[in-house]
Amino acid sequence: MHGLKGALVLKHVLGKKTALKGVQAVFTEAQKDSYMPWFIQDTKARTDTETLVKLDGLDSPEAAKKLNQKTIWLSKADFEKQASESAAISYIGYAVVEDGIVLGTVTEVIEQPHQVLLAIYIGEKEALIPLHQDSLVRVDRTKKEVHVDLPEGLLDLYL
Repeated sequence: MHGLKGALVLKHVLGKKTALKGVQAVFTEAQKDSYMPWFIQDTKARTDTETLVKLDGLDSPEAAKKLNQKTIWLSKADFEKQASESAAISYIGYAVVEDGIVLGTVTEVIEQPHQVLLAIYIGEKEALIPLHQDSLVRVDRTKKEVHVDLPEGLLDLYL
């Protein structure tokens, strides 16, 4: 929270400083797979990972507290406009490819201090693919593919 009027500090991984220009609403998960919109009154970019956001209906720190520590979502169209192409989060929906074989589609990006993990499904099992200088071969943005060279035996953990 920030200030006395219920503004929130939104921490994000969009890969660039942004004031969320053009975004009318953000969403919180009210129940599993059910999202509630929060309409934006005002925003201000603070850093590459933080944006100050004032939402309709949150006019005091007490009112804003209910969104403290909640995950905020953007619509897919807004996300695609706001995320930097170089941000790992932009790989959601990309195919992960090794030696010409598609392993799966990125469903989630988990950023850790020492590496990024791409979550994919191999059959019914979720697999976490490490993405760092030793495993990333290249990214083909045109084909929406992340090409990797994985350590021997890593996929055996998931099969």
